[in-house]
Amino acid sequence: MPVQPLEEIKVCAMAEEIADKWWEIVSRWAPFAQDTVGRQLIRAVDSSGANIAESYGRYHFGEKINHLYYARGSLYESKFFTRRARKRKLVTEAEFNEMLKDLNTCSKTECLHQQQEGPEAKCLITESPKHPIAQSP
Repeated sequence: MPVQPLEEIKVCAMAEEIADKWWEIVSRWAPFAQDTVGRQLIRAVDSSGANIAESYGRYHFGEKINHLYYARGSLYESKFFTRRARKRKLVTEAEFNEMLKDLNTCSKTECLHQQQEGPEAKCLITESPKHPIAQSP
């Protein structure tokens, strides 16, 4: 089975899109907001995509899973700072809803939840009992 190029993996493309959207939004904020919430938010959304990409390049199954866990953690961090941005009135309600919807869609994308190697794909990072390593603490 040929390996799908990283650029064609749906969740990776979505992560890049989200990071670029946030960059555009945060670049319009005042310096104090950029240095506090903005910096953390951009790092979190960039980290999500970066860890997905890094997991793709790992050879050992355990390393792949670890980087997908890191990506999931960065998505949760992104959601946290998205809520902070709304609470501090740095984004409009429409921007907040769009970005939270994008983050939720990305976190539920099957590519992030399943191993891409073969038809016996197993759940990796959901709370599903399909795979013992997937159990969340």
